[in-house]
Amino acid sequence: MLGSARAEPMTDRFDWRIAVVIPCFQVKKHILNVIGAIGPEVTKIYVVDDKCPEESGKFVVDNCQDPRITVSFNAVNLGVGGAVMAGYQAALKDGMHIVIKIDGDEQMDPALIPRFVQPIKDGRADYTKGNRFFNLDNVRSMPALRLFGNAVLSFLNKLSSGYWDIFDPTNGYTAIHTEVLRELPFDKVSQRYFFESDMLFRLNLLKAVVVDVPMDAKYGDEVSNLKVSKIVTEFLGKHARNFYKRIFYNYYLRDLSLASIELPLGLLLFIFGTSFGLLQWWHAAANELATPAGTVMLSALPTLMGLQLILAFLAYDIGSVPRTPRHFK
Repeated sequence: MLGSARAEPMTDRFDWRIAVVIPCFQVKKHILNVIGAIGPEVTKIYVVDDKCPEESGKFVVDNCQDPRITVSFNAVNLGVGGAVMAGYQAALKDGMHIVIKIDGDEQMDPALIPRFVQPIKDGRADYTKGNRFFNLDNVRSMPALRLFGNAVLSFLNKLSSGYWDIFDPTNGYTAIHTEVLRELPFDKVSQRYFFESDMLFRLNLLKAVVVDVPMDAKYGDEVSNLKVSKIVTEFLGKHARNFYKRIFYNYYLRDLSLASIELPLGLLLFIFGTSFGLLQWWHAAANELATPAGTVMLSALPTLMGLQLILAFLAYDIGSVPRTPRHFK
């Protein structure tokens, strides 16, 4: 799909076919309000009942007459990622151009849809994602635990995905161009809570451009299913896996650069310096001996050199964030 000449960005004169995917699980109380707030700029609305115990999908069929709606039912609960990907596949089949994902619990304002699709229409992005941390007044209103958890997850996401200018990785308000969507390996994307972060990792491998869209935080009476234990175990392990995969794919399998040398050499020197220094410190402390200046230098020099090389690699990685969108007119 890559070519030598890039077409001019599409304008609003183009007949955009915009779709919204709404994964449904225990949102019966909110789902009709969410659908009712979706504006006329949207062509299709895909409601995906993810084996909802409240039968949200059936409730929509019985109580909503919007002709844009298609309701589908997962035979088993697949999690938010599995439900969204079912909606993505339906949108691709129907020839949509942009697909927005919003939740059915009224946390995400459908009135913001034009703001999410505009960077894609302008040819500035392949994927847009909400950021609740842009407005400092909104940040102050956030629960402290949620704020801390998102800050930690955002840093881990920067490392694993390579999108250093993106924040709020668990934010599920997103929009994607279907030309990029077609290239995603649906069978490999994480289906549950890690879905949003894993999407960013997969998009980085495609060199897609991702743009944050500022939005207000909105919390109602919903109960979050994202537990701290999942952050510590599942999320940490999956971020580590994605980090190693991204580094291997981008710096050794697809390309070789100075950064490909800086990282392993920096790690080797840093580990040697710190390990040697700790060993000598323990030996000197156990025997009540003074550590010679030469021994200190033998530890400090490789440690500092290793740290410098690691920082140089990170600077290169930060500068390598994709800037040229993948999609064409």
